[in-house]
Amino acid sequence: MSYEEAKTRYAAAGVDTDAAIRRLKEVSVSLHCWQGDDVRGFDTDPDKPLTGGIQTTGNYPGRARTPEELMQDLERVITLCPGKKKLNLHASYAIFGPGEYVDRDRLEPKHFARWVEFAKKHGMGLDFNPTFFSHDKVKNGLTLASPEEETRKFWIEHGKACIRISEYFARETGIPCVMNIWIGDGLKDIPADRMGPRQRYKDAIEQILSEPHDPKQVKVTVESKVFGIGVESYTVGSGEFTLLFAATHPGVLPLMDNGHYHPTEMVSDKISSLLCYFDEIALHITRPVRWDSDHVVLLDDETREIAKEIVRNGDSLERVNIALDYFDASINRIGAWAVGFRSLQKALLNALCQPAEELKRLQDAADFSGLMARQEEMKTYPFGEVWEEYLRVCGAPSEYTWFDAVRQYEKDVLEERK
Repeated sequence: MSYEEAKTRYAAAGVDTDAAIRRLKEVSVSLHCWQGDDVRGFDTDPDKPLTGGIQTTGNYPGRARTPEELMQDLERVITLCPGKKKLNLHASYAIFGPGEYVDRDRLEPKHFARWVEFAKKHGMGLDFNPTFFSHDKVKNGLTLASPEEETRKFWIEHGKACIRISEYFARETGIPCVMNIWIGDGLKDIPADRMGPRQRYKDAIEQILSEPHDPKQVKVTVESKVFGIGVESYTVGSGEFTLLFAATHPGVLPLMDNGHYHPTEMVSDKISSLLCYFDEIALHITRPVRWDSDHVVLLDDETREIAKEIVRNGDSLERVNIALDYFDASINRIGAWAVGFRSLQKALLNALCQPAEELKRLQDAADFSGLMARQEEMKTYPFGEVWEEYLRVCGAPSEYTWFDAVRQYEKDVLEERK
C-alpha cells in the first residue's frame, strides 16, 4: 500500500494524516545524553562505580569515554531520528579544560560551553539535571535530606549552580530549559523518622529555588520515585511529596517518570489529572520491567497510552515537556538510543492519527460497544505507511534501512574503541 492509499483510508475515518505529520514535526523530545556512556559522566573517575540508586548492566563494546566520543555518537543518533529534539544533560557531564577541575557545588556555565556549541550547531535546546548521585558527598545514601548540615549545604549549592547553568542554556539557545531535581535519598530498611528527612528535603529545594531565575526560562521540576536499589523501604521524594511540593510552590512543575511508580500504576492515567491543575507538566519516558529498570523505550501499550493522553487533550502537546530516560549497556548504545526515540515518535504519530473527537463522542454517548469496536478497528489501519511518510518528510532513514547505518557505525567507530 502506498502513502496516498493509506492517507485515503485514514481520511475516511476522519483523520488528516498530513496534518498529523506536520504537527508532530513541531513536537520537541529531549534526548538524554547518558545512554551513550552508561551514566558515567566526566566530572569524576569514570571507572568508579555508580551509586545512589543508579545501576547499569552489561558491557557492550563501544561506550563513549570522552566528551568528543559522546558528541560523535549523539550526532550519529540525531541523523537516525526524525523530529524536533532537545538534549538532556546531567551536571556530571561538565567538560573541564586541561588541569582544571571544580566540585559540583562550584560548577559554572563555562564548564558547559562546549555543550552549548553542540546544541547551537544542531538547532537544539538544552535541558538539565543536577547530579545527586555517584559522588563522595552522598553520605549514607543521603544528599539534600541528610541530617549533616555540611552535606546538605554542598548539595544545595550544587542545585543553585545548576539553576545558573540552566539559565545560561536558555539564554544562549533561546529555548527554555527544563531543570529537573531528583534525589535517590532513602533508607534500605524501616525508618524511625520519616518526617525529618522530608522536612530537610523541602527546605533544601526551597533554598535552591531562592537562586534568582526566570521560571519561564528555567522550568524547575521535581521528580518522585517509589523505591530504588538500597532504598527499598523508604524514599524521601515520594510521589505525594513531590506532587504536593510542586502544587504549593508557584513556578515548579511535577515530573513523572513512568518507571517510578508501583508496577500496577500507570502514568498514562495520571497525566489528565495533573493537567487539570498545572499549566505544564514534565515526563521522563522509560520502560520498567517489573521495577524501575530503565529498559529501552518500545512501542508498547503504556507508551502508546501516554502518547494518546498527551495528544488528545486539546493543547497538551504544548503543556507537556517530554524527555527520554533509559540506559542499557548490554546492547549497541546507538541502536538503543534510536529505537527509543523512534518508538516514542511512532507512539505520538499514531496518537495523532486517531479520530479523537469521534471516540470522545462515543464515550459521552455511553456507546461503549461502538467505542470498543472503533478503537480496535483503528489498530489495523495502515499506520506503517504514515510513519514512512513522516520519516521521508523529516529526512530520516526508513524503518527498513536505518539499522544498517548502526551496524556500519559500530564497525567503523565503536569497534575501534579498545
